[in-house]
Amino acid sequence: MLRKSLYTIFFLCACLLAGAQEISYKTELNIPYYSEPVNTYKSERCVLDIYFPENNPGFPTVVWFHGGGLVGGEKEIPERLKGQGIGVIGVNYRLAPKVKTVECIKDAAAAVAWAFKSIANYGGNPDLIFISGHSAGGYLASMVGLDKSYLDAFGVNANQIAGLIPFSGHTITHFTARKEIGIEITQPIIDKMAPLFHVRKDAPPLLLITGDRELEMLGRYEENAYMMRMMRVLGHKNTHIFEMDGYGHMMVEPALPLLINEVKRLSKEKQEN
Repeated sequence: MLRKSLYTIFFLCACLLAGAQEISYKTELNIPYYSEPVNTYKSERCVLDIYFPENNPGFPTVVWFHGGGLVGGEKEIPERLKGQGIGVIGVNYRLAPKVKTVECIKDAAAAVAWAFKSIANYGGNPDLIFISGHSAGGYLASMVGLDKSYLDAFGVNANQIAGLIPFSGHTITHFTARKEIGIEITQPIIDKMAPLFHVRKDAPPLLLITGDRELEMLGRYEENAYMMRMMRVLGHKNTHIFEMDGYGHMMVEPALPLLINEVKRLSKEKQEN
């Protein structure tokens, strides 16, 4: 009898393991995200890569913008985000000084709009699109998510974004934008080119992540802390800040688990509601 019971248990376990399908992933490279004809530089830079699970329908997606001060950098799929059951879109955008900062933001919005309109074709859920990035990429994520006019131009409501998770992004006006109008990078301003200018109660959930306030560049923690405070003053109930103690501006790798956890937390909440 004991031998028969053990055999039955073994058989059931084998069936469950056989039925469990391991998630497989695919990457597609250099996909243009503008549909209209574009000039040479725009066609060269305005492309994205997508990494996605082929057999995990309804997956959430992170749109990731690289850093580089809006003057350098290349699209990337962070290694820590792979194998997590989510899609990741790495975006290139045009760079200063060939274009003004506002064109960088427009490119970021075009890439996010592409994600909303195309992710279902890859099996993803368009209700679970998260926007993130590091430094200049964090700034772009915040501008696209908070100033609704950029996505409005592509027929997308910024409030459809499932979550904004900028890493060490400017919340004041970006120093490259300040340079364009002749203001020193040490002279902070808050105008329409600043995420702080666009704080609003109805914005998507916002998780601000920075390096250690003593190790970050140019008060980056403090400006993000001010963003958190002003969002809460307005009544936005889902704004949080996380300071990576002991890490400076280049805090991406240790902070990526925070992004993964936030994506999974907010995805679960949305699906339950």
